[in-house]
Formats: sequence, C-alpha cells, structure tokens
Amino acid sequence: MNSTGHPPDTDQHPPRARRPRWLIPASLVIAWLVLGGIGGPFTGKLAEVAENDSSTFLPASAEATKVEELRRRFSGGQRVPAFVVAERAEGITDSDRRYLTRASERIASVEGVERVSPPIPSPGDDQALRVVVSIDSGAEPADSVSAMRTVLERPPPGLTTLVSGPAAQAADLSEAFSGVDGLLLLVAGGVVLLILVLVYRSPLLPVLVLLSAVFALGAASLAVYFLAVGDVLALNGQSQGILFILVVGAATDYALLLVSRFREELRAAPDKYRALARSWRATLEPILASAGTVILGLLCLLFSDLNSNRSLGPVAAIGIAAALLASTTFLPAVLALFGRAAFWPFPPVSAARGSTRRGGGEPRTSDNRRTGAWECVATWVGRAPRAIWIGSTVLLLLGTLGLPQLRADGTARSEVFLTPVESVAGQELLSEHFPGGAGAPTVIIAEADSAERVTRAAEVAGVADVAVTRTETGEPRVVDGLVRVEAVLTDPADSEAALTTVRRIRESVHAVEGADALVGGTSAIQLDTRLTAERDRSVIIPIVLLVILAVLALLLRALVAPLVLLATVVLSFAATMGVSALVFNHVLDMPGADPVVPLYGFVFLVALGIDYNIFLMTRAREEVRRSEHRTGVLRGLSVTGGVITSAGVVLAATFAALAVLPILFLAQLAFIVAFGVLLDTLIVRSLLVPALSLDIGRVTWWPARLGRRKG
Repeated sequence: MNSTGHPPDTDQHPPRARRPRWLIPASLVIAWLVLGGIGGPFTGKLAEVAENDSSTFLPASAEATKVEELRRRFSGGQRVPAFVVAERAEGITDSDRRYLTRASERIASVEGVERVSPPIPSPGDDQALRVVVSIDSGAEPADSVSAMRTVLERPPPGLTTLVSGPAAQAADLSEAFSGVDGLLLLVAGGVVLLILVLVYRSPLLPVLVLLSAVFALGAASLAVYFLAVGDVLALNGQSQGILFILVVGAATDYALLLVSRFREELRAAPDKYRALARSWRATLEPILASAGTVILGLLCLLFSDLNSNRSLGPVAAIGIAAALLASTTFLPAVLALFGRAAFWPFPPVSAARGSTRRGGGEPRTSDNRRTGAWECVATWVGRAPRAIWIGSTVLLLLGTLGLPQLRADGTARSEVFLTPVESVAGQELLSEHFPGGAGAPTVIIAEADSAERVTRAAEVAGVADVAVTRTETGEPRVVDGLVRVEAVLTDPADSEAALTTVRRIRESVHAVEGADALVGGTSAIQLDTRLTAERDRSVIIPIVLLVILAVLALLLRALVAPLVLLATVVLSFAATMGVSALVFNHVLDMPGADPVVPLYGFVFLVALGIDYNIFLMTRAREEVRRSEHRTGVLRGLSVTGGVITSAGVVLAATFAALAVLPILFLAQLAFIVAFGVLLDTLIVRSLLVPALSLDIGRVTWWPARLGRRKG
C-alpha cells in the first residue's frame, strides 16, 4: 500500500515489464535537462542581439529608408544625433561656457562619437546652450550616451545639463527593456506559480509545470539568439518581452489541459502509464490545433511591411513551437515518472476504489469541486440557451460602444515612456529655448541642379530654417550628383506637429520638377513607420481571419461551427478594444496608442481566444459522437470549464506582467490581452458559444452528421 492507501501503480506489472516503461520518460527528462542547461543562459543574452533603433523597423521601400541610405554617402556612414542642453534660469555665465566647452572636448573622445559641435547659444535668450553630437550607429549608441552622461554628471551648481535626442531616446528605451530577462520573468513566474498552487492545491505539480515552461523558454531563446546573430531574423525589446510572456503562458495553458485530463484518467484507471497514454492521445489534437492556430496567426505578420512586425511573427512562432514541444514531451515524461505523487497531498482516487461513474466512462469524485460548479453552469446554459446567447451578445455589443474613442494613430516617441527619463526632459528643455527640431533636422536629398528650388520649396509652415550642406569653401557639397538639404523644424522632431510639417515638406518638394527629392530624418522615420503600420493592419487582419477559419474547419470537420466561433471571437475583440479605449482615455489618461497596438491585440486575442474554443469544441465533438448533441455540448462545457478558466486566468495574469516594463505600448498590450482573454474565457467560451451551439442544434457540425437525435 502507498501513502494514499491505494495499491501502487506498479502492482500489475512485474519488474521486467516495468523497467522499459521507465526508460523512455527518463530519457526524455534527461534530454530536456541537457537542452535546458544549454539554452537557459541564452535567455539573458537575447538583449545583446536586440535592436531598438526605430529606423531599422522600416522597409527598404519607405522614403525615409532610402534617405538613410543616401545620406551615408555624405557622411561616410550612418549616424544618430544626440545633443546636450544646458540651462541656467538666471542666465548662462562664462564659467558655464568654459565647463561645457571642456565637457564637449571630453565627449569628443567617447567611443562611437564622430563629431561634436561647440556650445551653441539659444537664439531667443541667454539661459541655455546646446551641443550637437553625431554618434556612429554601429558603435552601440546607448554606450556612447551613457558615457556622455557620465562626463556631465557634475555640472556647476545651478546649471542643469541633460542628454537628449534620438540616440538618447534609444538608450533610454534599451534601459527600459533591460528588465525583460529579469523583472518580467520573475513577476510572470511568480504569478503563474501562485495561480497553479491555488488550482492544483499541490506544492509539486506547479513546479513541474513551470519547469516545462522554463525549458521551453530556454529552447526558444537558443533558437532565436542564433537566428538573430545570423541576421535571419531581427529582434527588438518588445519582441523579446512578448516572446517570454507567450512561452510561459502557452506552455502553462497546454500543461493545464494535459494535467486535467491525466487526473481525470487516473480516476478511471489504476495504471499511471495507461492513464497518461490516454491523456496524451486525447489532448494531443486540441493542443496541436491550438499551437498551430497561434503559430499560423503569428506567421501572418510576415506579410507586414514594417520590419518590427515582420520580425515578431517568427520570433513568437518559435516560442509557441517550443512551448508545444515541451508540453507534449517533457511534461508527459515527468508526469509518467511521478504518477499520482505529482498531485500530493490530494492524489486522484481511481475508479477501482469506489468513485461514482457518469456517462462516457468519466468518473465523478468528491474532490472534483470545479467539475461540480461547471455542471451547474452547464445546467443553467441548457435551460435557456437562447436567452443566454442573446444576453451575452448584448453585453459584448455594449463594450463595442467605446470603439469610436480609440485613438491609435500614433504617439510622440517621448510619450512611449511611463516613467521620467532624461531624454524626454532634455527634449522639453530644448524646446523651451531652441527650435524644437534642433539637433534632429529633416533631411532632403535631391538632384544637385535643383538645390535652390528644393530649398525654397522646403520653406513651409513649421520650418524654422533650411540650408544646403556646404563644403569648407561655401559651395554646395555634391556627392554622386546629389545635394543634401537640412530643414530644422520649429516643433520637437517626434511631435504630431513635426509629422504634419514633414507631410507638407514632402508635398512641396515632390512637386519640384527634375529634383527627384526624397525627405527623411527622424520625423520622417516616425511618419513612415506610422503609415506602414496602418497599411499592415488593413492587410494582415483579413489574412489572419482566413487562416484561422481554415484551421477550425479542418479540425472540427465542419463549416458552421468554425464560422460561429470566429464570429464570437471577433465580437469579443471589438468589445475588448472598446473597453480599452475608455480605460486608456478616461481612467489611465494615456496620450493615445501606436497603430500596431490594435494589430497585435487582434493577432493575440483572436489566435489565443480561438484556443479556448478549440479546447471546448473538440471535447464537445468527442462527447457528441457518443451521445446526442445537447448532452455532448453540455458535457463538454462541464468537463472543460475548470481547466479552460484556469488557463485563461493564467494567460491573462502572464500578459498583465508586461505592465511592469515602463513602456506605453507594452502596458496597453498587457491590458488589452489580459482583459480580452478573461472576457473570452468567462463570457464567450463559457456562455455564448455553448448557448449558440445548443440553439443552432446538430447543424453546428454540418456537413458532418454527429450526435444521435434526441429520443
């Protein structure tokens, strides 16, 4: 007898038969331990190959990208501007000028710094000076900015000195993402562990599930690192954070489905190996379908023109594939070794020990409280399905009323930070004393014989100064028959006003005959990024819908059910975005959202939301095949309710952990996905989908003919 008072699993098998059954799972566990040991360290190395420069996000076809390539001919390479701004409210003193001159000389010797201007006084007052610094983009601008700030950390009393500009913004962004491989994983892992302990009431099983997620993350990090090093794919901070969250969330979700079915089978059979084999076979199809749906949905991002979107697709798909592999190999292997002991101190009691059976050969035991609760929900849905699906639909439609308030047309780069950073403070200080675009001019490349006409055309509203780049002799500098014209804008380079000015400049200089003028620079990069993101949103969303519809049709071998499921998830997404708009605008007072926020929210919510419908409907289909339609749907709801709700809570909590990173985009995505997953789990999958299935009847499975006619 074992500690639970039941015969050990091995009683039915002599030692000779038992040993080979241990060998395969033990070998799999050892293989994953080796892979985890190799891949684990690469989780912390991903930041080394991540690039957060917004110019790398653009496609080669973007006008700003073409300008970046052409301007290298004039400067001999690609440079990122930074600037030092110094302010004294009582007026700049001679001592301040000498200090900033000495600091400029020291900054010139910083690694990566190519050129440093002398201190330039404010044109409107005597309270500020600025120094323009050009940094080689290939020499880790973040390190150069850090060294500049070290040089300036002890200014004269009363003098404020700040480092800002695009290079400083990139450095501050890298600093904000520095918590991805530490704080983010700690918070996400801690939240998942707490939820799993509450779900399983076991100290051991949550650790085994988290180990599966950790090994999956190590494998994914290993693959992504070497693909990024080999320039096969691009990685940035936001993709890195999403990768971590997706792997932990998906691996935990798949584990919940397998473990729930394993516990169910252990009640029906005393042999742990047989119970595990049945569980693995029963859950493999929905897990594969779920992972396949998410992977295909993410790979639809390859149709994006924006490099940051296109790179996220394969990065996140690799993470889901690693979670799938760990959940279907390592976790079953470790469960086979532990058996009922994994559920200690509440191991499932086998049917041979007196549990009560119900239809379909499934046991019902006193310790399965969640099944009992979900049987009550199933009974309630079965009593009035039409009223329930209509009420659920009305509730979701109310959520969509906030959609007109969604502001996803972009924000200033200075607004992406949720905590105070030096680059933003420096930009504000610069704007008080200098033209807002000083230090980050808009660049125009045109044919040399049109230099004067292009210069005049660029003098539109919002431009403070326009000048042709000249040689030391004062002649326009001509390279390969081209000239470079710089326009200093009156507004900060990342502001909405600056983007509007760039539109005016482009419209004006493009009209100059024979100039072939192209407009780029910091503001143009941001404008082209926004325009490309809006294009991606309109192209990718329909593709994702078609792909998911095809997967559902193949999985369920039906046409009606996939259309119903897809419609419910799209409605859930619309309600989520409506509620999010109200929260962002009126509760959190956010400045707006980037155009990619709705796209990412759609891809994650539709792909992940379909997951839970897959878990529900594949089980309902299994039950309907051996009973009539109504009984099968309600049985599917009652037996999957607990595990799917737990999975939804885990995934929502995991995505919510993204909010610990002080980045506007990630905080908004965290809320959208967390709220949307909970809405989909608690309303759509628990009430709307089963109620609709009952009201539609056996036609749900058309063209298949499933379920016996009632009576």
